[in-house]
Amino acid sequence: MELPVGLGVWPVDVPPEKAVPLRRAAIPSVPTAGGRELVRAALEKPHGFEPLRRALTPDDRVTVVLDPELPEAAELLAGVLDHLRTARIGPAAVTVLTPPDGRQDWIDELPDEYADVTAETHHPADRAKLAYLATTKAGRRVYLNRTLVEADFNVLLTGRGYDPVTGYAGAEAAVFPGLADEELRAAAAGQVTGEAPSGPSAEAHEIAWLLGTPFLVQVIEGAGGTVQEVVAGLLDSGAEGVRRQDARWRGTVAGEPDLVIAAVSGDPDRITFLDLAKAAACGARVVKKGGRVAVLTDAAPALGEGAELLRRQDGPQGAYKRLAALKPADWAGCHLWAYAAKRASLVLASGYPDDVVEELFATPISKPSELQRLVAAADAVLIVPDAHRSMVTVEENR
Repeated sequence: MELPVGLGVWPVDVPPEKAVPLRRAAIPSVPTAGGRELVRAALEKPHGFEPLRRALTPDDRVTVVLDPELPEAAELLAGVLDHLRTARIGPAAVTVLTPPDGRQDWIDELPDEYADVTAETHHPADRAKLAYLATTKAGRRVYLNRTLVEADFNVLLTGRGYDPVTGYAGAEAAVFPGLADEELRAAAAGQVTGEAPSGPSAEAHEIAWLLGTPFLVQVIEGAGGTVQEVVAGLLDSGAEGVRRQDARWRGTVAGEPDLVIAAVSGDPDRITFLDLAKAAACGARVVKKGGRVAVLTDAAPALGEGAELLRRQDGPQGAYKRLAALKPADWAGCHLWAYAAKRASLVLASGYPDDVVEELFATPISKPSELQRLVAAADAVLIVPDAHRSMVTVEENR
């Protein structure tokens, strides 16, 4: 087969007797429209609700929480603004709120007709830009972004996905911990896990409900970073977004392979170290003890403080303690990478120099023929396309 890697392909030949089938709940559908049209259609027919405009008045000031890492982020946002305009809410009444350190290229790509929207980046350490929301049932006092708390109506335009902190990314997780104060964000970061999620964070759901039932626009990505589908609705529609995310990206295998090929496709400029770590962890969850996980990418994403710390360690075990003590901004990705390196022998094809790969506890490869030698040496091979978007587990009744 020709396996998508980055913006190209790697040919790989796995004999049928070695191939481990990857079982998924559904065959991916082919998108019938672009992101803007998919958002507009989802807002006209939300899950379990009427068109969004019926919940709005022309005097409302609306905050749109945008995940700027979404594919076609500006087009997706334009679809939301198109619908708001049908409720007689113009761009001047809309604030687009993005998380700290998010990409800002969506601003230049937004259609000129929406140039009057206000763009705001969340600053969790600026107390003047935070507001007290409420106290949770567990007694946690919650401070969130002031613009979010004081808005008449909030729309959360985010991507669904798997996250090592919140279980499922997007929707309620974009509010908490995404737009919380510095202390709450740091506390949430300490909850990193490499295990498969059982569901979204109950605390994040409670805090989103306390915010006043925001309207969700959940984007399910397709292969290569395309927009597969969009699910819209009130807060309870989050469960439907999770269901469709799992149908597209969750899978099982009947047994443990001794080689997992975890491919990462898409624009290398949009790939992060967390993406590589997600791909490695995806393979490490199912590979046989002592087996190999080969992560394939053509990217060389920037390495943050935590990744540089990894490079100075003798092995993944010692890295856990140092990461927990320092809590660097890239802790989640580093924790996942160390988790994968502890469970499997990592092989990495990337844009990094060989010495950097080796310092990340991995063996470097650079061409398909080297991958083919790994296949020849293995007894059972699993291929996971877009492994950084996938969640694969071994069937319990194997």
